[in-house]
Amino acid sequence: MAGLNTCLVIHSQDITADYLLNCKIGTSHVVCSKNLSAVRLETTKMLLEPLKLLKQADAQLNMTQGTLGGIVGEELGILPGMDSIFLVLALERLVGFLGMASSKSQQDKFDIIIYDGVSSEETLRVIGGSSKARLYLKYIRTLAEKTDLGRLAAPSLLRLVDEAMKISSSRSYFNGRMSSETWDTLDQLLERGSSAFSNPQRFGCFLVIDPNNPTSVNSALRYWGCTIQAGAQVSGAFGISSQQQKLESFERAKKDLSPLSSAFISSPLMNSPIDWSKVLLDTVNEDARHLLTSLSSQSSNMTSSVKFDVESKSVTLFMPGFDKSEIKLYQYRGGSELLVEAGDQRRVIPLPPKIQGKVGAAKFQDRSLVITLR
Repeated sequence: MAGLNTCLVIHSQDITADYLLNCKIGTSHVVCSKNLSAVRLETTKMLLEPLKLLKQADAQLNMTQGTLGGIVGEELGILPGMDSIFLVLALERLVGFLGMASSKSQQDKFDIIIYDGVSSEETLRVIGGSSKARLYLKYIRTLAEKTDLGRLAAPSLLRLVDEAMKISSSRSYFNGRMSSETWDTLDQLLERGSSAFSNPQRFGCFLVIDPNNPTSVNSALRYWGCTIQAGAQVSGAFGISSQQQKLESFERAKKDLSPLSSAFISSPLMNSPIDWSKVLLDTVNEDARHLLTSLSSQSSNMTSSVKFDVESKSVTLFMPGFDKSEIKLYQYRGGSELLVEAGDQRRVIPLPPKIQGKVGAAKFQDRSLVITLR
């Protein structure tokens, strides 16, 4: 966006962005043009700093008698799942969505962070990570407080982590507390992260489709529903095609994605250096520019993913991209909440007191699942 300090964060080895922006993107921030910086995240390098902090904390506390200090971080490879964990730490430094970022870690200030991830599925896991981790934390807390092993190990581990965080940010998050306050603090951190992803004014997702390809449009609808399941909102859709633009195809795609805002983007030629000044001034992209600059005003018009009707004692779940057979409903806390499973995601929906009860019936209409409780 014009005039806003923007950072492109790439978490893959795809060098397409290097070519498009005509600059070498590495693990340190590089200025590509006015108001635009870029950085490439590499988990093998991101692994080293947390390990270094843990070593420093262990050296002060002497908890492992030097064993931790003997680990050579440069020898360690990346295991499946580690990319997402270290991505969260990297984004926290840039955005501070958990409220943990220190002044030392926010040397670069950006108005907008654009994240280009490993895959759509991995990004969805990160979006839903904070809310899902709260349930894991709940069970870990039970183990720590009610088992001999937990009472023995948990205080030491938390103290080590707290000491490492203190070295990094000059701030203690637990202040030596090894009680219920400690777990409450951790839960509050995760709750802040979950709230940040669900706030469309702080976090936006966009679908990219080929309007000439029906499969691309159907996949976009599916990812729209998966994003809602993960706990976020889709802000809009961009149509881009290597073929000549077909107005009727794009209008059909817009109708399929309604009420989501959408815009067409001209496809730049990839066989020669791109003149971004021409791309930005291209009138074909005017709707796309308007979509990006009006996000704050559009957030209030987004379709609510959950609607409660007290009179009919029903819940309406907006779930584009799914049909009724793909959605499973469970209740494990009596009638106080609904567990919704779809798109390889699980979402817990607390029910207001006036409509709490067991699921009586469910029907699918207009991309929504209407659940009646009794």
